[in-house]
Amino acid sequence: MRRYEDTYKQKGLRKQLVDSIRQKGITDENVLAAIGNIPRHFFLDTAFESIAYEDRAFPIGEGQTISQPYTVAYQSQLLEIKPYEKVLEIGTGSAYQACVLAELKANVFTIERQKRLFDHVKQFQFKAKYPNLRFFYGDGYEGLPSYAPFDKVLVTAAAPQIPEKLLQQMKIGGKMVIPVGGQEVQRMLRITKVSESEYDQELFDNFTFVPMLAGKK
Repeated sequence: MRRYEDTYKQKGLRKQLVDSIRQKGITDENVLAAIGNIPRHFFLDTAFESIAYEDRAFPIGEGQTISQPYTVAYQSQLLEIKPYEKVLEIGTGSAYQACVLAELKANVFTIERQKRLFDHVKQFQFKAKYPNLRFFYGDGYEGLPSYAPFDKVLVTAAAPQIPEKLLQQMKIGGKMVIPVGGQEVQRMLRITKVSESEYDQELFDNFTFVPMLAGKK
């Protein structure tokens, strides 16, 4: 069984990572603290352990990646998380982003469509630190209607358009952060639900994510 150790060296590298994403424009100190508190190398194969604190994405299997820390921080900052809010995350992946949200004291409901990734995360010891984190196997486009409404929705894959069912599962005043666009590049959007039929939309920077796919695998 893998031993999970967080050495002084790794903590030092993590501090350097936090400094670098602060320099890139992340200003939310709670988000920066969450990145600084979570051992990213726990979420990666041991082959990547020595480079786990470089600000870039890495493969995690099944054609998926663990997002670049700057991207995780960027999306988390846009969500404006408050303690105890209900957050729906689409695309668990390695669970790194989900743990950042949980570290911010949100009640996180995260969905993964890839059964192998879902099963792997179920065995992941570090998640026991967060009783406020719940994992589901399912189709992200369907959301979790039985647990709705949500204060915030975070989509960690590129959607060709905004999924209607996820909009329906937001509270009035709730926010969704989602990258929307084609496979090459996507625009980060923040959508605020003003009423049951009205939404405000804000446009932010361009990113590149793996595609958001329907169904389960």
